[in-house]
Amino acid sequence: MATDAYVIQHPNRDKGESKATKAGVVLLLVASAALIAVMTAGGWEKLQGAQGIAIAYIVIYLVMAFFVLRWSRGVLTLAAGLAVIFAVFSAIAAPAWFARDKAGFEDPALPPGLLGLLALVVIGVQFLLILFAVRGFMQAWNVEVEVPREEAERGVRYDVEGETIDGTDSHADTNPGVLTDPHEDRGPQTGHETAGGADPTRQ
Repeated sequence: MATDAYVIQHPNRDKGESKATKAGVVLLLVASAALIAVMTAGGWEKLQGAQGIAIAYIVIYLVMAFFVLRWSRGVLTLAAGLAVIFAVFSAIAAPAWFARDKAGFEDPALPPGLLGLLALVVIGVQFLLILFAVRGFMQAWNVEVEVPREEAERGVRYDVEGETIDGTDSHADTNPGVLTDPHEDRGPQTGHETAGGADPTRQ
């Protein structure tokens, strides 16, 4: 196969900024899941049927963290959207928890004041998650560059413009092809010329 002579590189994933953003998104997703788990366990009896939503958020956030670790750009928009929704939930829940922090109310497993404080912390974490997810989406982790296999084996790497990076040097005559869609038809990678330089298919 013609494509056996080429390998796929993702130059945007090699950037330090992209790696830091990915780590930030994963950390914020895991932190969000942990905070939601603490709030759910601490206020379980007073959540009034919202336990299912909280558990779903925990599972979804952890699953998204796994996919972000694998450089999945598509889940970033979903993470940002879910973060907006849960930030709204937390903004509604925080005053309600603080209102219960007085005599005459039956306390849940954790003090209502602490649960209200955790709700405010969740709002801040969701805001950061939105910012990092949008930033990661704009970094275009999905951009692919086709590189001749022999160059890739020598450690040659290209940027999205087809130029070598990291001080590597290319000696091949074929320029790498840049793709933004992993399923895009790459077309043939071969050329046919006669010894005199003329294309035999042209008359």
